[in-house]
Amino acid sequence: MGVTKYLQQAWKQPETVYKKQVAMWAHEDVVTRLEHPTRIDKARRLGFKAKQGFVVVRTRIKKGGRKRPAPNKGRKPRSYGRFFTPGMNKQSIAERRVARKFPNLEVLNSYYIGESGTHKFYEVILVDPHHAAIKSDASIGWITNQSKRVFRGRTSAGKKSRGLRA
Repeated sequence: MGVTKYLQQAWKQPETVYKKQVAMWAHEDVVTRLEHPTRIDKARRLGFKAKQGFVVVRTRIKKGGRKRPAPNKGRKPRSYGRFFTPGMNKQSIAERRVARKFPNLEVLNSYYIGESGTHKFYEVILVDPHHAAIKSDASIGWITNQSKRVFRGRTSAGKKSRGLRA
């Protein structure tokens, strides 16, 4: 077996070290830029390369449903609507938040890395479409032609929430 298989198996059985990491992540900023991916095997499968122009970001999303703030003026009871379903998965919401934080980068993909009692954590792979190393790379150069793809449901998580992927 190669090193990738061992890494995949290790992530299937999280240990106490992993649980401590998740507890630390909960106290960091909502969007945190990383030096390298936490799950290198998963990141490389989704298109990450250890070269200039690639950025990895960890983000957290609250678990549970969405609850709107209570209106402070009168409403018809039918439009009160405090609880509602956003119509997209948590991973897609995480990608969108990261894209707003880094407007000069494009979201390539993202993956789940863990959860605590109140949050889910994802790592998002971002690409700089204006970087020379990205433009000249034939395998990733296509991303220079796609602008704001995460907001149009073009990422893997976005396609899944639109019902285009199982």
